[in-house]
Amino acid sequence: MNALRVIVRRRSVDAALLATTALIVPACGASDPVSSGQAGAIGVAGANTGASGASSAGASSAGTTSSAGSAAAGSAGLSNVSGSGGNGGSSVAAGGTGSGGGSAGSGAVATEKFSFFVTSWAGLQRLAKGFGLGDGTDGFGGDLRYGETGAGAGLRGADKICATLAEASMPGAGAKGWRAFLSAADDGTGKQVDAIDRVGTGPWYDRLGRLFGTSVADINAQRPTSADSAIKNDFPNEDGVPNHQPDATQAAVDNHDMLTGSNSTGKLMAATATCLDWTSALGDTAKEGKPRVGHAWPRGSGDSANWMSSLTESGCKAGANLKEQGGPLKDAVTVGSGGGYGGFYCFALKP
Repeated sequence: MNALRVIVRRRSVDAALLATTALIVPACGASDPVSSGQAGAIGVAGANTGASGASSAGASSAGTTSSAGSAAAGSAGLSNVSGSGGNGGSSVAAGGTGSGGGSAGSGAVATEKFSFFVTSWAGLQRLAKGFGLGDGTDGFGGDLRYGETGAGAGLRGADKICATLAEASMPGAGAKGWRAFLSAADDGTGKQVDAIDRVGTGPWYDRLGRLFGTSVADINAQRPTSADSAIKNDFPNEDGVPNHQPDATQAAVDNHDMLTGSNSTGKLMAATATCLDWTSALGDTAKEGKPRVGHAWPRGSGDSANWMSSLTESGCKAGANLKEQGGPLKDAVTVGSGGGYGGFYCFALKP
């Protein structure tokens, strides 16, 4: 039996290595913040098998989840997904890596601990494809309705995306009341929505049970003050994998920008900073404005280190740019023009 396990494991690893493609290495002006040994400690966690975690588009409202294909805790295998084009000549790196289908580390973490993650590029691509947005390679852009309609659909859809990705990574976690860290000018009743008020009271932990923050006061800082040192400067995705280097076998990518629409205290930045409250991805900046983003890993000090509010992207259109180019590409009008792909943060109300 032990010999059979070794053979099966070796075949899985060989298949994973054959699937890998080259990522573009950031040549950024700031130093790489990934902790030494961090990727190795996490190992080949969170691999996306492509089939695992596929979700049905028409499913649940905020706080619930659709029936998502799930992967067993501790499953392995790496699968790369090529990054894809933004608008009009925007630069896109090949190889956003697989995520959203396997758990990480030495064993399963209790469901009640899992309460924070960054939506992975591979996960968003998978859901976008399942939702009928072409082959999914551009993601969702600034339109996060995900099948929701009516007033407040953008926030409800984003919450549903969080729940679906959580469920795909850890069966049962999708029903914990997930909320996207997004501000909006109108919640559907004319009231402003501040992201910091949407996420509950904490504490919050990542997929591997590492502390992200103890309370709202704790996370309302440039970097969460009590966060585990392994994730404080490189927030993990839904599988607990460092988002800056989602494939531990390959180089890091430039994917720091995360949609928030918020200022440095987690409140609405401006009505023009939310892609029409997360319902539009046309790339028409005169109509939609430009989304505000925070940094999942710091690019320096000051605003460049703020996880809630660091800069304004060039537009709301779907698209990714995963290589360093020194700032948002003005002609790209995509959510990923400054080093990202339209990802966002997810928090569970019931840690």
